[in-house]
Amino acid sequence: MGAIFGVLLHSIGGFASGSFYIPYNRVKSWAWESAWIIGGIFSWLIVPFIAAYLTIPDFMGIIKNTDSNTIFWTYLLGVLWGIGGLTFGLSMRYLGMSLGMSIALSLCSVFGALVPPIYRELSGTSGVTFSKMVGSTGGIVVMIGIIVCLLGIYVCGKAGMMKENELSDEQKKETIKEFSLIKGLTVATISGTLSACFNFGIEAGKPMAQVAVENGCNPLFQNNVIFIVILWGGFTTNFLWCMYLNAKNKSFGDYTDAKSPLVKNYTFAAVAGTTWFLQFFFYGMGESKLGNGASSWILHMATIILTSNFWGIYFNEWKGVSTKTFRTVLTGIAIILLSVVIVGIGNSL
Repeated sequence: MGAIFGVLLHSIGGFASGSFYIPYNRVKSWAWESAWIIGGIFSWLIVPFIAAYLTIPDFMGIIKNTDSNTIFWTYLLGVLWGIGGLTFGLSMRYLGMSLGMSIALSLCSVFGALVPPIYRELSGTSGVTFSKMVGSTGGIVVMIGIIVCLLGIYVCGKAGMMKENELSDEQKKETIKEFSLIKGLTVATISGTLSACFNFGIEAGKPMAQVAVENGCNPLFQNNVIFIVILWGGFTTNFLWCMYLNAKNKSFGDYTDAKSPLVKNYTFAAVAGTTWFLQFFFYGMGESKLGNGASSWILHMATIILTSNFWGIYFNEWKGVSTKTFRTVLTGIAIILLSVVIVGIGNSL
C-alpha cells in the first residue's frame, strides 16, 4: 500500500513539473530572464520556506546545527543542479515542452540512476554500489533499461531534426517563438546531466532529514528541510545568471514597466514558480515511501515526460510536421517510457 501511495505522490509531482512552464507563456512584454527569476523567487525561496515551516519543527535550527560538510555538499550540489535548472528553462525556450523535456529529463533519469551507486563505490559509503548493481540480476536489468532510454533519446532527437528540415522558420516559430534545434539540444544535454544533482543533493542532506524525524516530523515531509539548502544553491546560480542577462539585455526595467501588464506578469510568474516547487514537495513525500533509488527518480521523470508531451501536443508544437515525423517522436517517447518500466522492474528484483 505504501508503494502505491508513493507512485501516486510521484505522479502528482510529475504532473506539476510537466505543467509548470505553461504560466510563463502568459507573461507578456518581459524578457525571459525577468519572468524566470520572479518565478524562481517563489520556486527556490518563498514556497520551500513555507512548506518547511508548516511541516518541519524548528527546520532552521536543524540547518544551523548540521555539520558544515553536509551543508557544503548539499548546497554545492544545489548550485550544480541550478545550472541544470537554468538550462532546463532554456530547453523549453528553444525546443518547446515536448521535445525539450523529453531529451533533458531522459538524460536526467540516466544520470540520476547511475551516479549515486558510482559515488558510493568511489567514496565507500553505505548503500548499493555500482559493482553490486551490475553484479546482480536486478542491476543488469536496470542497465538494460538505461540503454533503452538512450535509444529513446536518439529517436526523439531524430524527430527534432526531421521537424527542423520539414518546417520553415515561420512555421517553427508559430508555436515555439525561438525554436533552435542546435541550441536546444546543447542546453538540454547540459540540463539533463546537471539536473540529476538534485537527486544527489537529497542523499547528501539525509542527515538533516533524519534529525527532522527524530524531532517529531512526519517522515512523509522529512525531505522539506533538505530542499531548503539545495534550493539556496539553485537560487544562487539562477539569480546571478538572470541579473547578468538583465544587465546585458537592459531588461531591468521590466519589473516596473507600466506599459506591461505588471499584475498579471507577477501573478503568472508566481503561479509558475509555485507549481514548479510542488513537483519536489510531492517527490519528497513519494521518495519517503519508495526510497531514494533509481526507481523513485526515474518514476518521477517518466511522469514529467508524459505530462509535458501531452501539453506539447495540446499546444500544437508538432503542428505542420509529416505523419512520419510525428510518429517518430511518439515512438521515441514510447521507448523512453519503456525504459522506465524496465528500470522499475530491475529495482524490484
